[in-house]
Amino acid sequence: VQLQASGGGSVQAGGSLRLSCTASGNIFSMNAMGWYRQAPGKARELVALIFSGSRVNYADFVEGRFTISGDNTRKSVFLQMNSLKPEDTAVYYCYRRDGPRNYEYWGQGTLVTVSS
Repeated sequence: VQLQASGGGSVQAGGSLRLSCTASGNIFSMNAMGWYRQAPGKARELVALIFSGSRVNYADFVEGRFTISGDNTRKSVFLQMNSLKPEDTAVYYCYRRDGPRNYEYWGQGTLVTVSS
C-alpha cells in the first residue's frame, strides 16, 4: 500500500491549507486513516483520524481549526486546516490502518510552514 500526500506549503499565521492523501495498491478495508505530524526536535503526534464508521478524532490542539474528511471510496482523506499558527509548523504524515490485522502504513510526509 502506498500513501501519496500533497497540499503542504508555506502560509502566514491565520492562513489555510488543505492536505490530501490517497491510498493505492493492495488495499484492504479501511479501519482508520488520517494525519500525524512531527515538528523539529519533537515526537510524532496525532492530528486527526477518521474511522471506518465515519467517527473522527482530533488532537486537543486542533481546537476546532481543522476538519478531516474522507471520500466514498475510503481511499482518500483530506485535512482542511484553518487559522494556522506558527506552532502548527511540522511535517505532516498521512497514516492508514487496514484490514482485520490492522496493518499500518505511512506516507512520505508533507511540510507545512506557518510564519508569524
